[in-house]
Amino acid sequence: MDATSRIDILDVTDEATFARIPPCADPGFEHRSCDYWEDADRGSRAARLDWLQPGPALAPPSTARPATANPFLADLEERAGNPFAPPGASSPARNPFLLDDPTTESDNPFAPRRAPRPSIPDSAPRKLRLLGRGFGIAGNYAKVLLLDDVPAVYCQFGPLTAYPRAQRTRDLYPALPQMPLPAVITCIATTTAARGRGLAHDLIEAVCRDLAGRGFAAVEVYPSIGLAADATSAATPAFWEASGFVVAAPDDRFPVMRRELA
Repeated sequence: MDATSRIDILDVTDEATFARIPPCADPGFEHRSCDYWEDADRGSRAARLDWLQPGPALAPPSTARPATANPFLADLEERAGNPFAPPGASSPARNPFLLDDPTTESDNPFAPRRAPRPSIPDSAPRKLRLLGRGFGIAGNYAKVLLLDDVPAVYCQFGPLTAYPRAQRTRDLYPALPQMPLPAVITCIATTTAARGRGLAHDLIEAVCRDLAGRGFAAVEVYPSIGLAADATSAATPAFWEASGFVVAAPDDRFPVMRRELA
C-alpha cells in the first residue's frame, strides 16, 4: 500500500455512515439489505433494493379506550384503578414515585437523569435498524474502512444474541466454551479494487480492539468452506488464521474459528 494513503475507520451509527458501506463484489449480494445472520431461518444475502429506501415509520400506539361491556365500570375505569381519584377525573392520578417514561427517566428518582441512549429512527432503512438494535447497550454493530476516503472494507459484528443464525451454528458444537459467551464477526468483505493490501486484517484488528474494550473475552467466526470467494460473508479459515484466530471446532464445511481477546 502507498505510504501516503490514508486509512479511516467509521462506526456505522446513522444514515450517513450507513451510506458509506461499500457494494458487494458480487452484485447479486448487498451488505445494506442482508439479514442472513439476523434471521436464522429465512435470512438472505441477496440484493433487495427496496430495503435501501427509508422504512415506514412505526405507528404510534393507540390511545383509544375500548368500550366497556359493563356500564357500571366506566367510572372506575376513568379513575385508572384508583378508587380515591375524584369522580369524573379526565386523566389517571399520578404516582410521584413511579416513572412517567422509563425510557427517558432514571430508574432511581433521586439519581441524576441518564443521558439519552443513541437510537435509529423508525423511518431508517431496515438493515440500519437491525444494526442499531444494540446502541446504548452493546455498542455499534458495523465498521467501514475508508482508503483515501473511499469505502474499501466492511465488517459486521456484535454479541452472539444479535445473530440467531450464528447461535444456531454454534449450537452444533457443544464442546465450545459456554461461558463467557463470545462476540461474533459475521461479515468481512473487501471491494475488488482494494484487495491484496491487508486492509481487511487492519479492520479486523480494529474490531477486536473495540470488542475487547466492551468486555468480551473472545470472538468467534463461522466461515464456510467450498464457496466462491465472493459468495461467503465470513471469508476462509486461512484468512482468520492470518488474523490470529485458531480452529475451535473443526469441520469439513463449517469450522468455528476463535480468538481470545486480551
